[in-house]
Order: sequence, then structure tokens, then C-alpha cells
Amino acid sequence: MHAITINEPGGPESLVWSEVPDPVPGEGEVLVEVVAGAVNRADVMQRQGFYDPPPGASPYPGLECSGRIAALGPGVAGWAVGDEVCALLAGGGYAEKVCVPAGQLLPVPDGMDLVTAAALPEVTATVWSNVFMVAHLRPGETLLVHGGGSGIGTMAVQLAKAVGARVAVTAGSQEKLERCRELGADILIDYRRQDFVEELDKVTGGVGADVILDILGAKYLARNVAALAVNGRLVVIGLQGGRKAELDLGTLLTKRAAVLATSLRARPLQEKAAIVAAVREHVWPLIAGGRVRAVVDRTLPMRDAAQAHRILEESSHVGKILLTT
Repeated sequence: MHAITINEPGGPESLVWSEVPDPVPGEGEVLVEVVAGAVNRADVMQRQGFYDPPPGASPYPGLECSGRIAALGPGVAGWAVGDEVCALLAGGGYAEKVCVPAGQLLPVPDGMDLVTAAALPEVTATVWSNVFMVAHLRPGETLLVHGGGSGIGTMAVQLAKAVGARVAVTAGSQEKLERCRELGADILIDYRRQDFVEELDKVTGGVGADVILDILGAKYLARNVAALAVNGRLVVIGLQGGRKAELDLGTLLTKRAAVLATSLRARPLQEKAAIVAAVREHVWPLIAGGRVRAVVDRTLPMRDAAQAHRILEESSHVGKILLTT
């Protein structure tokens, strides 16, 4: 088969479409013939040498894919060769074939084409696990999403609105903010021209956000804590703005607030399977019913993964960038 390999850490040009050995499914795994994969920030970090795959995972980038089951490993039940699926991966999505633990498979939602389904597994698992399973966003609460135009941002807006929350987003252009409005966002903040703490304070009458989903890390830590409501929950899922920052514990104590940090890729298989099962139970009906949709910016051939990475790093996209085999 062919896969995108990383000859050495570096820029997008280090991604090479190469011939590699076919994978063989092990106990509890299925072999998926990949139709499409999706590009994520973690793939960029892996390409740069900052985010190695977990032990035992495929060495190729790609945290999600869609395709058809080509073979079943020992001990797999409930799936059949030929089933159309999408999958959450620890790696290997930038390839023509990938082995997937059966607990990380999802059926393609009713009414959705197989290519578009590749845009769903990572964002739905990330948003549902963090915003709902960890931070317990409730109807009537306010969610602040940083990077509202990203794949995670566009999904977070839709899922929060579907459960009856109010949603604030930050984004770097009016075009992205307008796209967030179309998806249901109530409060639009241009982070290049506005201070999100001040804007949120104005709109909420000084209450703040009950839940904040953050991809920046250190850069936004102090301001995120300032923007939290009493009993608020800050969930950090990315470090695009750095790893280390000072935390004012006094403010946190006064607000009886919490700072939570999670990652998805390296979790044990049982935890990933539980998240995927929750996504299938809670999110898939919303997609099938038309209340939530995949937001796809563009689709490129997988051999052009380098160009997809350039687009992602320019942050000119809204939603997901897909790669087709």
C-alpha cells in the first residue's frame, strides 16, 4: 500500500507519499481500506517532531479516517467485511489501509457520504468527551470556544447549541465569525480587535463563561480564568500558545472554578471505546436528524498532504480539510 511517511521532522515538504508494507489486524482489530482521512493540528506537530505516536500505533500521521472494512482480526464481533465506517485513530489515517481497534469504529451516519464521514471521528470525540463528559456543560450555560472556525470549534458550536447552551466564539476574521454565526454561535469575538474577557463580561453582565474550551494553553491561561463564571470549568486541549504560565490560585478559589487538561490520542483503548460509544449514542442521532453537520473546508488528494498542512498552518480554512486516497 501507499502512505504518507515523514522522512525527517520539518516543514510540509517532509511528508512523502511512499510505498510501505500492508498492516495486518491483530486481536480485536479490523483492517479498513481508507477512502478519506482528515487533517488535524496533531498531525502538524507529529510532522515537526513534537508529537510522536503512542507505543504500538501506526507511525504514519492521521487521527481519523473513513472507509470500508477489508478484514476482521481475531475476536471481532458486530462488524462485517464491506461495512462502511469511520474511525478514531492513534495514527495511520494518511494511508490506503489502517488497522483500527473495533471499539473505535463508528458507522457512517445515515444520509452522509463516505468521504465526508472522515471529518467526524476526532472532532466529535474531542468535543463530546471534553465539553460534556469532563466539563458537564448543561442547558442554559454559556460555553466559550476559542478557534471557533476550526474543525473542533465548528463542532463545539453545533453540539452546545443542540443541548440548549449559549455559545461564544473567538476567531480571527469576520468571515470566520459569520460562519460561526450560521452554525448557531450567539456571541462573536474577533480576537485580533477585541479582548474576549471584556466582551464576555459585557454580554453576560459580568457573569462570564461556565465552560471554556481552549486550544492555546499558556498564552490564554490567566485571561481564561478571568473569564470564567463562578463554578466555571476551563478545559485545555491544546498548547498552540505555549506550555507554561502563571496561575492565580486566589482567583480560582474565589470562583470555585476548575482547570482541566486532557488529551485523546494516548488514552487507553477502554477509555477511547467508551468515548466513541458515547458519541454514537448522543451525537450520531443529532447528525442523522440534521441538527449537527460536518463542516468541510476542502478536499485534496492524500498524496498532496503537504499542501493540506500549508493551508492548515495558514489558518485560512473553516472546518475540516480532508484527504482522499
